[in-house]
Amino acid sequence: MYFVYIIQSLEGRYYIGSSENTERRLSQHNSKQFKGWTNRFSGWRLVYQEMFESRTDAIIREREIKSWKGGRKFKSLLSSFGS
Repeated sequence: MYFVYIIQSLEGRYYIGSSENTERRLSQHNSKQFKGWTNRFSGWRLVYQEMFESRTDAIIREREIKSWKGGRKFKSLLSSFGS
């Protein structure tokens, strides 16, 4: 199974990604294990996730959600997850 996830930093920034293991990936973001945009912020927590049977489907959904970032659809998606 593959997941699309949204995490939020203590500073209020959002990151949208996909992974086979969201717990491990969240730990990697918080430990600053990889170089990248998320290293500039701290205290990442999972605020949304969806499950898919294929990596391709997850990536398609990830791109769709990224196109909404900051808009009404994005905010509605987050609130539907209880964030």
